[in-house]
Amino acid sequence: MDYRHLLFIALISLISCCTIMALVWLWAKKIKNAGVVDVFWALNFPVITIITFFLAEGFETRKILICTIFLLAELRLGVHLWQRVIGHLDEEEGRYQQLRSEWGEHADRNFFIFFQFQAISNVLLAIPFFIITANTSTEISIIEYIGLAIWAIAFVGEMIADRQLAAFKKDPKNKGKVCDTGLWYYSRHPNYFFEWLTWMAYFIFALASPWGVLAIISPAIILYLLTKVTGVPNNEEQNLRSKPEAYKKYQETTSAFFPWGKKG
Repeated sequence: MDYRHLLFIALISLISCCTIMALVWLWAKKIKNAGVVDVFWALNFPVITIITFFLAEGFETRKILICTIFLLAELRLGVHLWQRVIGHLDEEEGRYQQLRSEWGEHADRNFFIFFQFQAISNVLLAIPFFIITANTSTEISIIEYIGLAIWAIAFVGEMIADRQLAAFKKDPKNKGKVCDTGLWYYSRHPNYFFEWLTWMAYFIFALASPWGVLAIISPAIILYLLTKVTGVPNNEEQNLRSKPEAYKKYQETTSAFFPWGKKG
């Protein structure tokens, strides 16, 4: 494994993602909607996939496998976010409105820094991907097949969770109510759980490659971000503002992240 070549691929990916996010920031500044960063955070991964596929020197079959599942997962997420955000460009999401309010006159500058950190996170999270595509072994191991199986479960689970929530919100009778059916009966954020499980699958897949244990950084970062920073906390705050009584009852009975039986 040529580590200098790996660093070169990571550097090209970083420059590309930072450039994209700078352009997205200009657009977000113009339309006054920072929510577009979510869409392009997901769509930066296909950019990294294309760069890595053509530059990495690993076994071709393995590269095709990991690039395909990585591309499928992030394109699905990107399209889902595009439909959610781009259709409502005139209405910025509550969490970004809150940040804009807190930052005041420094909002544009802080959002630029925030967007660049998103680009950096793209490259950090792609570490398993860089490691896997550099593996020159011509044998696909059982560990890699296990990673593929876990990825398939996570991919389908996240897709179902997103569709269930979208269908719930589309029904006007559910206005002001909390979605607690389907996968949302077992977790307040099943979509986030399956997103994290996707990254666990990449980590497991990477364990078959030299230095694959370093890939643990990706699911660790995702778990921290989703449960402590931008995922669950922001979503919970927004739900408590919009439907306080119903959501408090939901919190009392339902697991925040990992799907589990009802409490009490």
